[in-house]
Amino acid sequence: MAHSHPHSHASGDDNAKRLMLAFGVTATFMVIEVIGGIVSGSLALLADAGHMLTDAAALLFALLAVQFAHRPPNARHTFGWLRLTTLAAFVNAIALVVITILIVWEAIQRFRHPQPVAGGTMMVIAIAGLVANILAFWILHRGSGEKNLNVRAAALHVLGDLLGSVGAIVAALIIMGTGWTPIDPILSVLVSCLVLRSAWHLLKESVNELLEGAPTSLNIGDLKRNLCRSIPEVRNVHHVHVWMVGEKPIMTLHVQVVPPHDHDALLKRVQHFLEHHYEIAHATIQMEYQPCSGPDCHLNEAQSGDSHHHHH
Repeated sequence: MAHSHPHSHASGDDNAKRLMLAFGVTATFMVIEVIGGIVSGSLALLADAGHMLTDAAALLFALLAVQFAHRPPNARHTFGWLRLTTLAAFVNAIALVVITILIVWEAIQRFRHPQPVAGGTMMVIAIAGLVANILAFWILHRGSGEKNLNVRAAALHVLGDLLGSVGAIVAALIIMGTGWTPIDPILSVLVSCLVLRSAWHLLKESVNELLEGAPTSLNIGDLKRNLCRSIPEVRNVHHVHVWMVGEKPIMTLHVQVVPPHDHDALLKRVQHFLEHHYEIAHATIQMEYQPCSGPDCHLNEAQSGDSHHHHH
């Protein structure tokens, strides 16, 4: 998107340090929660560790995006390595779905055959996890980092994980107070639902990008109509293709225009419209003076922006 261009190297380095520090905190406490869950016998801690894995992955992808954005394209990889983060997100999403299924299966087994849980150990680890999430959120939220989309999204992941830590603390309190251990698998299932929600969103977004689908926030039908209304010289817009490379939307389109007095000036107006109204800074525009003829001329109109097909 447009935000991927104006950042200075100093800002990118600052964001990278922020993300690296938050990733270190989150990943370390994820490992501690896994060990604590095994030692205490708490499934809720293991489920929360699964949720922290989603946060660690989000932070890692954000960090990779910052690093790969600085790498120049080459003759082999003309867009650079930005889509590597999408591939990693897809693999991570599949792994999270599998982890969630395993936790829910184990929870069902514990309902049938309750197991002892060390409430005290569980409480200590859960509080440590909560502190880790607060620390990671503070690292990401302070300073100029909140202006960066990657950092902001990562901070929201960490904020969501606070619920998992609070859930584990509640379960530990109930176990310590009443000895009622079924609360542990119950809360583990609830936390697993949070993990599954994050994983499903990640899976949909990554699959859409790998299949070169248009951004879900973009309505191609509206874009075509708005372009024609905003620039009187534009009579028709067709052969519109939009896809994502990392966070960067790429577009190709044909525009039928009134023969301009200044071809380059009109081209710049179309580019300015796309960048400032839709944050599409990388667009290849073919200007034509004759109406479009062919089977694909009205491809996007029938589907009114839901068309993510690319006929090459």
